[in-house]
Amino acid sequence: MSANEHEEPTVQANARYDFDTVIDRRGTWCVQWDGVADRFGVDGLLPFTISDMDFETAPEVLTALRTRLDHGVLGYTSWQQDDFRSAIAHWYETRYGTELDTGRLVYGPSVLSQFSQLLQMWTAEGDGVVVHTPTYDGFRKAITGLGRELRGVPLGDTGALERELARPDAKVLVLCSPHNPTGRVWTEPELVDMAALAALHGVAVISDEIHADFVHDGHRHVPWTRVSGEARWAVISSASKSFNFPALTGSYGIIGDPADRTEFLRRMETAEGLASPAVLSLTAHIAAYRQGGPWLDAVRVYVAGNLALVAERLNAAFPELSWQPPQAGYLAWIDLRPLGVDDEALQRVLIEREKVAIMPGAVYGAEGFLRLNVGCPRSKVEAGVQALVRALEAVR
Repeated sequence: MSANEHEEPTVQANARYDFDTVIDRRGTWCVQWDGVADRFGVDGLLPFTISDMDFETAPEVLTALRTRLDHGVLGYTSWQQDDFRSAIAHWYETRYGTELDTGRLVYGPSVLSQFSQLLQMWTAEGDGVVVHTPTYDGFRKAITGLGRELRGVPLGDTGALERELARPDAKVLVLCSPHNPTGRVWTEPELVDMAALAALHGVAVISDEIHADFVHDGHRHVPWTRVSGEARWAVISSASKSFNFPALTGSYGIIGDPADRTEFLRRMETAEGLASPAVLSLTAHIAAYRQGGPWLDAVRVYVAGNLALVAERLNAAFPELSWQPPQAGYLAWIDLRPLGVDDEALQRVLIEREKVAIMPGAVYGAEGFLRLNVGCPRSKVEAGVQALVRALEAVR
């Protein structure tokens, strides 16, 4: 079955999981809650920021982790074993109708670490790296931090994309598929066209597909492996976003060219010293991809309800926004430009009066926007959207 062609979860299936109970994450070294002052300068804000969820991970994952811990020995571990590889292949087949060559798999401590390693393999300082704007801030930091030149093209502007890829020093096209922060899901014809452009201009493609499992009804994720064509390419992903265990670290990649794959593994295992992965990450991935599907379907439906609530409240207060939920993900990307509000004034009211933390669009290179994380109990979403409405009314 391809993405979103599996049966929709029933009400009874949803009742197996509790997403309404608020779990206190304070005091757990949590970046979103305990680290809010690092970004916003004030402690104690209600946060809707970094993209992890406030839900417990799937019970099947927790059971597998407890079982592994009960074994009691946590020695050096290999990711190059069939349990891990076959679980990923099973997920691609059942979720995306895609057969995966497990010999193409690689492992890394995180998606961004893989991204950085691929950039170092395929580019040199000063080379151009093409991204769609607005842009996930992790990409921007990695590209500029490595001394590469970030070349932004507006989302959906194929003319600008082709012009940038045609520049002689353009070496890599970066895809976020689905796109962060907008939640855009690329169609198969769009991906095929991008693959053709990359091949024509000799540009490698890195497709970050960590948000793929959160595509909402009416849309379908197409893995880059299905459309890769003749261009050099890599897919980077992880179950950590979908199943909410990023603190376990761990990610996997799929690299098309055998020589590139060998070089990537050499760099990871020797230059980076990552011969042994985190065993609990492997355990969590296997359990998620083998047993976690029903939980993921249920949380996706719940998040869609959260997004619908945001749309209802925002559009009732400000009809000119006509805001629509994203095609994928639990991040509400909100265009506030029709209201003509000042971004800095809005942030001051949100922080000082409403005591909430919401990511400003400037973080992603887009003034006049907000990114609101709704991967949380509905009561928290209610509080956040009400605070946002009050703040917008105050600064109009």
